[in-house]
Amino acid sequence: MLKIIWIFSSILLGLNGEVLEEQACPVDCECYYSRINWVTDCSESNLTSIPYDELSLMVYTLDMNGNKVINLGTFPQDIKLRRLQIAHNKINQLNYEAFAGLYHLIDADFSSNNITKIDPEAFKDSRGLITLELQNNPLDEVQGQFLNCRGLLYLNLSSCGIRHMNEDFFSNTTTLITLDLSYNPLETLDPGPFQHLKNLEHLNLNNCNITHISPKTFSNLENLRTLFLANNNLKSISWTSILAQLIRLNHLDIENTGTTNLPRDTFANNHYLRHLVLANNQLHHLDVTNTLGHNLHNLYTLDLSNCALQDRLPEDVFNNASNLRILNLSGNPMFASDLTAVLRHIPQLRKLSLSNCSLRRLPDAFDALENLQELDISHNPLSDAFVKLLKPLTQLEYLDMSYCSLGHVGNNTLAQMTDLKKLILSGNNLHNLEQNLFRNLTRLESLDLSNCNLTTPLDPKVFGSDRIYSSIIELKLSGNPLTIPKEGPLLPKQLLSVETIDLSNCNITTLNENIFSNNKNLTQLNLSGNKLSRVEDLAFLKKLRRLQRLDLSNNNLTTIHKGVFEQNKHLTTLNLAGNPFVCNCSIAEMWSWAAREKNDLGLLVGSQTSDFTTSATKLKKSLACLYQPDVHSAVLDENNLDVKKLQRKHDRTPHRTWAKYVRETNCDKKL
Repeated sequence: MLKIIWIFSSILLGLNGEVLEEQACPVDCECYYSRINWVTDCSESNLTSIPYDELSLMVYTLDMNGNKVINLGTFPQDIKLRRLQIAHNKINQLNYEAFAGLYHLIDADFSSNNITKIDPEAFKDSRGLITLELQNNPLDEVQGQFLNCRGLLYLNLSSCGIRHMNEDFFSNTTTLITLDLSYNPLETLDPGPFQHLKNLEHLNLNNCNITHISPKTFSNLENLRTLFLANNNLKSISWTSILAQLIRLNHLDIENTGTTNLPRDTFANNHYLRHLVLANNQLHHLDVTNTLGHNLHNLYTLDLSNCALQDRLPEDVFNNASNLRILNLSGNPMFASDLTAVLRHIPQLRKLSLSNCSLRRLPDAFDALENLQELDISHNPLSDAFVKLLKPLTQLEYLDMSYCSLGHVGNNTLAQMTDLKKLILSGNNLHNLEQNLFRNLTRLESLDLSNCNLTTPLDPKVFGSDRIYSSIIELKLSGNPLTIPKEGPLLPKQLLSVETIDLSNCNITTLNENIFSNNKNLTQLNLSGNKLSRVEDLAFLKKLRRLQRLDLSNNNLTTIHKGVFEQNKHLTTLNLAGNPFVCNCSIAEMWSWAAREKNDLGLLVGSQTSDFTTSATKLKKSLACLYQPDVHSAVLDENNLDVKKLQRKHDRTPHRTWAKYVRETNCDKKL
């Protein structure tokens, strides 16, 4: 009894020992304590204004995301609000009056509104404001300073239509550490706007249509650590002069910038550079040895993927890059003999990507890469025999051999990879798998055998005769012409631990009730793109009591009812889109089941828009059904709808979304 009293008291008491009293909560909102902080959640409630008069003065977090607020009023005096979330509304401007008195505000999110104007003094009272998100707003051009927020550390202005920034733009936000300007049509970068940002450490300028950067643009950014300039047209840029001043630069991304030339002294002053992304540039004759290998002694990650490298790599190219751990050479034509010599000089590698390098055999250097943990050799026309060269990789945790034209993988190839956690063999014409192939893979968690032309999933013998169970949690068999047993389980008993199975696009027409009897721990099941047509084919669901996510999209189901999912109490996502459903009262029953019994209409994928993200709203596919002509006519008559008027509006097809069908009929009332 004393223990129960102590627990109850701990919940009610704050840090200062005071009892947490029940606070005011607006009618259309949900309120609760998070630790000792009062949270008011009014998100997605179709509100047109903030319920100012109903707010508790002790509210810590106010979530107004996803409503229809246009104008902002004034918050109650003495409110203790610290976090304001009002993304995805229709606000058109931010004025000082709206935030006057918010002395405790720490972060605010106004992303994805219609904001065009912001009062520079809007947050004058919020001197502790640290984070401000304004992305996805159509801001007007700013004359003078943008904001007077001298304590602001994080500012997101991505996708705001900014074309020009004057010299005083950031003059009163000098403490910024992180600034995101990505997806703004800036075109030209001049030094003026950035001269005030001496504390800036992270700058994102990806996708800004930049064609010109003044050599002194970043001259005052002496503390800059991270610079993103990917997906701009920078082929005429002098990288040497631009990067010379960024002596503390740690991470540089200039992927897909049209760069064709990087002189030897490009990174001469960037001694602290650890992560460099040069991917998707036409660097045909890049002097990798002198420009990168000899200059960047601290380089940890190097991405040269899809750079159309034509010159052969010399043996000593990375001799001075003793800290190199991640190397991506994918998409460049490589010679196995060159790679053999190069790789033997960087035994410290942890991750190596050689995907799509036109390799017909593998480099004979893996015995030197004893620390390698991840290897991608996918999309190379390899011979089965050369796969044996992988045998020495005893520390490997991730291996991708997809689409390598393999017809056979010998069990000796994987025998010593006892630490392997993820294995991808998809896209190889394997037909069948050799006995004991996975016998020693006692830590394997994810196995991808998609599109391998398998007719039988997995023979128990591939795990070895003495293996009682497998550690595999995720199994992908998508795109295989599987022969489905009429009775009994599809997979062997060793796969009892599997939680995720992908059987999409396997031409499955029927499934017996015990098909997953050896996989009762399933939480995710993908059966999309098959030919299931009968509700009876879903009887197996009764035995999957732990199922959380089920994908039945793009099958041939014409009807469905809630009883099918009666035993799936933990179901949170059900995808039924793309099936030729007939509009009947089972549809309305499913709609009611999701909305009332599961308390979440979003359970039905396609019933509404997806959850809001920090970038943009993503729409899901709509759930649809087809009226039978006679039923359609009866519904029109019952609702006294003018058939001719509807036809003039091109409503000639009896095709309906589930939501519209439920509104048109009286099914819901009959249930």
